[in-house]
Amino acid sequence: MFSVINKLFNRKTKTDFNNSMKKYLIVGLGNIGDDYKNTRHNIGFKILDHLAEQENLIFETQKLGDIATYKLKGRTLILLKPSTYMNLSGKAVLYWLTKENIPLENVLVITDDLNLPFGSIRLKTKGSDGGHNGLKDIQDKLSTINYNRFRFGISDAFSKGKQIDYVLGEWTEEETKNLKERLDKSTELIKSYALAGINNTMNTFNGK
Repeated sequence: MFSVINKLFNRKTKTDFNNSMKKYLIVGLGNIGDDYKNTRHNIGFKILDHLAEQENLIFETQKLGDIATYKLKGRTLILLKPSTYMNLSGKAVLYWLTKENIPLENVLVITDDLNLPFGSIRLKTKGSDGGHNGLKDIQDKLSTINYNRFRFGISDAFSKGKQIDYVLGEWTEEETKNLKERLDKSTELIKSYALAGINNTMNTFNGK
């Protein structure tokens, strides 16, 4: 994968390179279909849908995913909801990363996290997949753990042996009531990531 990316960037002019540095791939992980729409595992889709609603963006079905383009103060954010199902998310990420000539450091993957309390948000520049199949496939396809990820806490309020049911279950009434504010905070984080950079955004949003 890195040899492909390197070849692409070696052919770039200085102008091309500067333009590519202003492009970002924002990936929301989830599963396609109405059965999964309001499940905890689909928080990545839900956050991107919330951003699209705020900014009047329209997703279009393209190769390996639904795509919306968001222009923000000279930056271009490619919003991607993979259509490959969670376990094959890396295929869509790699395709759009290379198609749009976006540098790896400008990729942000949004995922659910059982190890964080409900609604907690944590931005990281690298890390293991933590048993998350979507992250595992992305790590495999990109051949690295060094990519930015935005982890949204869904808590671990499930009994022994019920993890899959919990993750693929729908939000409770209480969670749904509190989700709107958390979605607003999440879209603020995405905008900050593109405008202020990863380190400033981590300092501002982590633990909030």
